[in-house]
Amino acid sequence: MDINTLNIEEIKKGFKLSESIEAYQCLICNKTYNLDEIFPVGERFFTAEHQIKSHIKKEHGHTLEYLLSLDKKLTTLTDNQKEIISLMASGSSDKEIASDLSLSTSTVRHLRFTMKEKARQAKVFLSIYEMIFEERGDFMPIHTKATMVDDRYFISEIEQKKILENMFYSLDPLKLKIFSPKEKKKIVILRAIADSLDPEKKYSELELNEVLKQIFHDFTTLRRYLIEYGFMERTKDGKVYKIKS
Repeated sequence: MDINTLNIEEIKKGFKLSESIEAYQCLICNKTYNLDEIFPVGERFFTAEHQIKSHIKKEHGHTLEYLLSLDKKLTTLTDNQKEIISLMASGSSDKEIASDLSLSTSTVRHLRFTMKEKARQAKVFLSIYEMIFEERGDFMPIHTKATMVDDRYFISEIEQKKILENMFYSLDPLKLKIFSPKEKKKIVILRAIADSLDPEKKYSELELNEVLKQIFHDFTTLRRYLIEYGFMERTKDGKVYKIKS
């Protein structure tokens, strides 16, 4: 789930309408349901929107469960706080939660108050952020699985366009001139390559190599850095590669 590209409603629902492929897409596993397709279930027929909602409920449970499972750097919540929030969502009273978790009722009430304060502060901060950055379109979003996030990721749209023009012979299909050692250029190059890969496909090493060979002769370097910078992940045995969602 790339938080940077989503609005709050999409994050809450767990799916988005992808206009580029004319389909609803699950933000957790990337499964898609085409808009122009009707889905039979028993003797009834359902729309793509109905099916994506049914898919999320059946395969992933409540979207809240997935959001609470995200890394602390995104949720800012401790494991204990996540446990309390899960019980809150289930409808348990503060007294029941305190009893179940061997806490004081005041501790639970304080977390409720803290969450309201965080939400209020987040609204103000988001407004400030959008006014400074998003409305001006200054910086490209950072992919959520990025490793070692620092100022190398602060890349303006103008910078990205210039890097792409200078580093690639062609953008469609991708044909890379050189793999730059400079960090910002490296990130732009890797992002372009990752965006060209199928987000739902599980690649064998041989399949991935064949794709990357078409982009640049040193495909092993591309493969290594796609993993190192968090654009792709591979199984422990190194046999399967996929785009990180």
